[in-house]
Amino acid sequence: MVTYDHRVTDDDLVFKALADATRRHLLDRLFERDGRTLTELESELEMTRFGVMKHLRVLEDAGLVVTRRQGREKLHFLNPVPIRLIHDRWIDKYAERRVSALSELKTRLEGRR
Repeated sequence: MVTYDHRVTDDDLVFKALADATRRHLLDRLFERDGRTLTELESELEMTRFGVMKHLRVLEDAGLVVTRRQGREKLHFLNPVPIRLIHDRWIDKYAERRVSALSELKTRLEGRR
């Protein structure tokens, strides 16, 4: 019988954060232009300021967004590192065999000409 450790990991927090369309939208906006205020981010969504703050908190907890105070404003910045770590851990290793197989097929087909 296999047992699993049910503690919440960094990967779990990132997957949870990315599972929501609103949070992915916020990340896309920060990708387009980093250093946005809550007011800027809120203006693009049809939800309350408090709702946007809750989504940003989930993104911060996952390490996907970092903040910096500038005077009275709090600026939000995208941190792509957790997404890259997810890619390296969960996506890249599964795609490698397919890419290798396609590369090998291409080489064989080109060799037959």
